[in-house]
Amino acid sequence: MEELTMQQIVAFCKSRGFVFPGSEIYGGFANTWDFGPLGVELKNNIKKAWWKTFVQEDANTYGVDAAILMNPRVWEASGHVQSFGDPKMDCKVCKQRFRADTLVENHSKNTVSAEAMTNEELEKYIEDHNIKCPNCGNKDWTQIRKFNPMFITSRQMVGDEKDVVYLRPETCQGEYINFQNIQRTMRAKVPFAIAQIGKSFRNEITPGNFLFRTVEFEQMELQNFCKAENSMETYDSYKQKALSFVKDVIGLDETKLRFHDHDKLAHYAKAACDIQYNFPMGWQELNGIHNRGEWDLSRHQEFSGKTMLYTDPFTNEKFLPNVVEYSIGADRLFLATLCNAYKTEKLDNDETRVVLKLKPYLAPFKVAVLPLQKNLGEKASEVYNSLIKHFMADYDEAGSIGKRYRRHDEIGTPFCVTVDFDTLEDNSVTIRDRDTMKQERVKIAELVNYITKKLEA
Repeated sequence: MEELTMQQIVAFCKSRGFVFPGSEIYGGFANTWDFGPLGVELKNNIKKAWWKTFVQEDANTYGVDAAILMNPRVWEASGHVQSFGDPKMDCKVCKQRFRADTLVENHSKNTVSAEAMTNEELEKYIEDHNIKCPNCGNKDWTQIRKFNPMFITSRQMVGDEKDVVYLRPETCQGEYINFQNIQRTMRAKVPFAIAQIGKSFRNEITPGNFLFRTVEFEQMELQNFCKAENSMETYDSYKQKALSFVKDVIGLDETKLRFHDHDKLAHYAKAACDIQYNFPMGWQELNGIHNRGEWDLSRHQEFSGKTMLYTDPFTNEKFLPNVVEYSIGADRLFLATLCNAYKTEKLDNDETRVVLKLKPYLAPFKVAVLPLQKNLGEKASEVYNSLIKHFMADYDEAGSIGKRYRRHDEIGTPFCVTVDFDTLEDNSVTIRDRDTMKQERVKIAELVNYITKKLEA
């Protein structure tokens, strides 16, 4: 089979109701996307699976939903106001702006680690390799400049006076500043973690590869607060747990996953690595795990004037915990999940089908109810109404039964329930499995339990 392309995924998402271009009727709005009826279900299911794995099933992890708008001093403490930025270059001919590190990585097909290069090294590589502007094909570049990608807005206070406010470029600061609140109210003992799922915003000048790099994105992340002497053990543990999640829970192909240690560490960091996925555009970061030392709590302690010290209840020792961070983009994981699940299969009768082989619990619709003929609609509607109390379900009576099977194969529905004329006599339906295409007869009264067990498998 031919290699899957990003263009295929984009077209599939739009035509099947997963993702639409943002503000499309107005000509679009660069680097923004709207999740459609199927997309929002898949994304929500991915988030639920992450929360179940890292919060629900971990007694030492606590959830939070921090505010998007925060006191501007938060971003001074974190370093975002002073030093947060991306290396950008302008094409002097067409005036388009690009990330210099992205130009290098794309040219080298990700064989060169641009993150470890200085601005001077990036400029020299671009000049030595005659890298052209992706927009107009010219090679006339400005020098690299840093642009702070934080969105800036304002809050009117009194009269014409306005305070600068930032849209958060990351969610983790909400976990750091609530460390004491959560430790106290939950009576949490180190080591413990704080997790959240939420939106972040970065004024990315360079659009990139569909959902992979956008100006508005959703993060799923946690910060584990631990003793310094245990931080590397905690770091290694999250590396394995993060890999297990995307491989075993989400179902990503293990051969398309790899660890990538950072070549260049922040001055405060002890270790950092990504899990990369082999997207249609090549190996790219899916999530990150970082041993951040005590930097974050120490900075907020300094700038707020409030203590972030933790008192060990057994030894009465006071110390600043180290932080091990695990962060994964919900949108990138959504994209990887679709790329991984999208299959074109040749069947025994020489026909082909497109099938989205999602884990059943991730599928937007868990079941579709299909009356064999429209005059069976009343009975089929009864079955459908009994199922929607338990699962996201679809009712489909348009076209031949074969076309309806194919339609639901393509959007990943794991089970199709067919109501036929025998159903009126025996109160049973035929249920078809998406992956095997095998069918079996099941009593309507047993249908909910049957599907529930299959979803848990």
